[in-house]
Amino acid sequence: MRNFLTLLSKEEKAVFSSPIAYAIIAVYLLLMGFTFTLMLFLNRTAELVRVFFQAAILFLLIVPVVTMRLLAEERRSGTLELLLTSPVREIEIVLAKFVASLTLVALMLLLTASDAVVLGMYAEPDWGPIYSGFLGLVLLGATLAALGLVISGLTSNQIVAAVVAMGVGILLWMIDSIGHLLPDPFDTIVTSLSLVAHFTPFATGALFLSDLGFFLTVILACLFLSVRTLARR
Repeated sequence: MRNFLTLLSKEEKAVFSSPIAYAIIAVYLLLMGFTFTLMLFLNRTAELVRVFFQAAILFLLIVPVVTMRLLAEERRSGTLELLLTSPVREIEIVLAKFVASLTLVALMLLLTASDAVVLGMYAEPDWGPIYSGFLGLVLLGATLAALGLVISGLTSNQIVAAVVAMGVGILLWMIDSIGHLLPDPFDTIVTSLSLVAHFTPFATGALFLSDLGFFLTVILACLFLSVRTLARR
């Protein structure tokens, strides 16, 4: 536990000492604020479904930028080998980097929660879909962070890691469109991998254990692959 906390502290400092983190937060808040204002004054609806989907799309673009340096930078600078020879386990390294990247995602979501507060002050929204929507964003952000961590561990180039992770995330978001064109049973198999298909119930207030299980399974699988990637080096 001590090794994990030491690594986590190091990773947190690395994330928040970079101007990239603050640029990401600023752009995210600007775009989310615009979406919320547009929804509030033009649509006049007391719900955040559009806000949740806007945040999900932004996560597809933002989270890969957050995770691109996690292992790729360590490999490029040669510090990964030094880290692996120190008395820490691969799982501790992976979890520390994963939690550190997720901290930035959680901070953005916490700032987004101000939209719900404003909505509660001026309207009477249905809080069920709002709670489930934020839960869905947490799971989606964690999934993209775990996926980005795996890809970052496969290359020493941060840009390549970001572009590939972004491409894979967008593909998984859109893959249900491809699934509808395939014959049975391939359509069901491909559609079951769709991020948007599993995120939509959370955003609309319909919670299913299958969707929760999907996100948790992908997160655990990606973390396992990240550990195996380090173990081979």
